[in-house]
Amino acid sequence: MRIIAGQWRGRKLNAPQGETTRPTSDRTRETLFSMLQSRLGSFDGLAVADLFAGSGALGLEALSRGAASCIFVEQDAPAIRALRANIANLHAQASSDVRASSVLTLGPAKAPLDLILLDPPYGTGAGAVALDKLQRLGWIGDATWISLETAHTEDAKVRGLEVEAERKVGKAKITLLRKAPAAPE
Repeated sequence: MRIIAGQWRGRKLNAPQGETTRPTSDRTRETLFSMLQSRLGSFDGLAVADLFAGSGALGLEALSRGAASCIFVEQDAPAIRALRANIANLHAQASSDVRASSVLTLGPAKAPLDLILLDPPYGTGAGAVALDKLQRLGWIGDATWISLETAHTEDAKVRGLEVEAERKVGKAKITLLRKAPAAPE
């Protein structure tokens, strides 16, 4: 597993020990970041969250491409060890905020984020539950882009969010979501 592009291009990442975490494949990450690049234009200065972070590959890829900061949320101890090691190896501590907890324990946001990356366990519905809560807590604004990785057979339906794009990559499906426009009164 390696960083695909940006300042850390080609740098190796540690994967968590054990079977609990399923790292996003390089091919899936490459597809995701190509989809995001075409919509965002640049990652420069973005505030990002990598939820169900595992090794942190998604958030670290965003930082490598110029994002200003990333909040990493992970609760599995071996994954947290790998995540912290990856951040240290890349000297990314200043732009990284690691939260060793469940995504569902996050409190209200100080401000909406620019990009939220979620790679929850497949087949659990955890991504939809987390996004519903994050909307209510102010993490998602009108300009926020959201990437949700699911099994290729799952649908990403979240009240208040619209599907902007979907791509199947092997056993994974990447869904880009945006806040739905408010209904006219």
